[in-house]
Order: sequence, then C-alpha cells, then structure tokens
Amino acid sequence: MLAGRVPVDALVREALAGHAVVRHQRLSAYALLRRDDRVLLTRVSARGAHPGAWTLPGGGVEHGEDPAAALVREVGEETGLEVAPAGLLTVHDTHFTGTAPSGRTEDFHGVHLVYAATLTSGDEPAVAEEDGTTDEAAWHPVTDVLDGEVGVLDVVLAALRADAGPA
Repeated sequence: MLAGRVPVDALVREALAGHAVVRHQRLSAYALLRRDDRVLLTRVSARGAHPGAWTLPGGGVEHGEDPAAALVREVGEETGLEVAPAGLLTVHDTHFTGTAPSGRTEDFHGVHLVYAATLTSGDEPAVAEEDGTTDEAAWHPVTDVLDGEVGVLDVVLAALRADAGPA
C-alpha cells in the first residue's frame, strides 16, 4: 500500500508538460468608427480565433507601444484607413481556455481598450494586411448588428452600448 505518495516517472512528467495550460494575457486597442447609421467592422479570417465573425478594427498593443498609437497602426493595417482616437469609450475583456493557433492549450485573457475614433483620411475600407487575421472590412448598418443579422463578437455590442450612453 502506498503511504500518500505516488511515484511519478520523469517520462510521464515530460509528456504531461506538453499539455500544460499556458496563461496568456493580451492587450488590444479597437476603434468604434461610425458613419451615419453604420459601423465599420472587420471580418476575422481563417487564421484568427472565431473565423467569419465580425469585430471592430484594431488589434494587439506591442510591448512599450502607446495604445492609441497601436489603434492607429492596426486600423491602417486592417482597413487602409487613417483614424484619430477621440477618447477611451470602454474596456471589455474575454476569458477562455482553448487551443491556440500554435496548438498549445492556453488560458487566454484578452483585455480590449475600445476607443471612439474619427476618420482622418478615406472612407472606403480595403484590407491592407496580407495573410493576417482580417480578410474583409465593411460598413454595416447598426440596426443589422443589433438585430443579430451580422455575426459579431461581444466587443462590438459592448462598444455600441457604451457609445449609446447610460440607459
């Protein structure tokens, strides 16, 4: 009979190490851009999490990068448009455990800084980044988004609620 200790072979430990859940936190900056009764959205490509879903233009903040500068850079890459942040609108987050594109299991926590933004150049989006996580950018009627006719990620609804002000 064992006295409360189970011997663990080094090979078993090594094999299990490859299945360890890796904690990963990512800070991102997103833009809520509105034109009349429409909102600018980007579609997640097959390379990203939630392929086919629509989200706000934006993405990861690099280490040491100002979030507002990251917003301008990311919106340019994803839509070809130039924007100016007009102020922090809301902070949204998502947390889940799943398989990352690398194949490892991650406990992922995404923190999303959502800025109201204005266009400073152009108005028709065109994806500028090749082989990225965005495969389309387009203006969508806000009513279609709110009615569920456009499949969006939660951050879009959170941004629209925040932009509407207090209930």
